[in-house]
Amino acid sequence: MTTATLSGKELAGIIGQRVQQEIRSLEHDGVRPVLAVVMATDDESTKWYVRSIERAAERAGIGCRIIDLGHDATEQVLASVLRDLSAEPSVNGIILQTPLPEGVRTDSLVGLIAPEKDIDGANPLSLGRLAVGQPAFAPATARSVVEILDHYAIPVAGRNVVIVGRSAVVGKPLSLLLLARDAAITVCHSRSGPLGKYTKEADVVVVAAGRTGLLTGSHVSPGTVVVDVGTNVLPDGSLVGDVDEASVSGVAAALTPVPGGVGSVTTALLLLHTVEAARLQSPALVLEAAG
Repeated sequence: MTTATLSGKELAGIIGQRVQQEIRSLEHDGVRPVLAVVMATDDESTKWYVRSIERAAERAGIGCRIIDLGHDATEQVLASVLRDLSAEPSVNGIILQTPLPEGVRTDSLVGLIAPEKDIDGANPLSLGRLAVGQPAFAPATARSVVEILDHYAIPVAGRNVVIVGRSAVVGKPLSLLLLARDAAITVCHSRSGPLGKYTKEADVVVVAAGRTGLLTGSHVSPGTVVVDVGTNVLPDGSLVGDVDEASVSGVAAALTPVPGGVGSVTTALLLLHTVEAARLQSPALVLEAAG
């Protein structure tokens, strides 16, 4: 069997076009979207990722403020910055980038991001709204999985979808998004037992556990669609996912690459969420819609 590659680059380009159209419309109304990224780490891979967001935002015409508080920033300083950004009218989207300094409680900080500016779905209120079907920004990585499946016309309604990983960033919100599409969802984690027991019965497997080579060809059945959300940096600096691509290729019907898969779409969606947030927050545009 030949395994098809579900590249995210074409889809990212399409989303980018939507972003450009929205920005032109906002500019016509005198609005320029602004994204703020708050970070407090010396981790080089994180800094690289944040720079990539900054470059993408600048190319799109979105203002991007990188607020680097340093690896020794206190929780109090981070909280103050997030409160100020949430109250600042010129800022439309806020990302609190992890990892954070040791001892800093991420859960308490993300709750300080105003839900209307929470473009990466970090505030628990956003997850709660998703759970009950109310409007909210989903974490961009979780939404990327759904967008890729839609783009390649891979149905999920009535099909068995197994999600490996239960994080609040991917696993949990993705389960909500797919439930809304009428998929039959199973979420696996470290206490679930043998992985193959679940994944071999799946039509679609999404792996988001952060473990290199976790899913192998022995875990999937012929015809399964595999979405690899993992991003693991090897000692040589190369990037790999959670899927053992060599053994899964030839068994799975389709597989997303790493890099060039989910990550490409995630960055594009963060920008789309920013311009959507800008439109929702603009008093003039809200009044126009209401009128």
